[in-house]
Amino acid sequence: MAAKDLQDLVRRRLWEARLSVYGASRRARGAIAPEVIERLGRSRGRAFISPQLAGHLARALDVPENRVRRAAGLPEVHDPRVDEPTGPHLRLVTGKS
Repeated sequence: MAAKDLQDLVRRRLWEARLSVYGASRRARGAIAPEVIERLGRSRGRAFISPQLAGHLARALDVPENRVRRAAGLPEVHDPRVDEPTGPHLRLVTGKS
């Protein structure tokens, strides 16, 4: 079930953010190839990622890392932003660059 959740998350966030797989790859600073993001979005139950890749994928999709980890069935990590409210169409903006 985690693979389906991850597939849904990738497809939904690419659509919501109006991102191509190339744009998402650029957002992750090239840490994930566009082909990998595309494969994760259309994997039909066979998408598995490592804990190291979860952070890069979260940056590519512009979501908190724990959201990717939950979708992938990975253990969650401490996130200091957990109590900051956001909506699905909103991006978290902080004072840091």
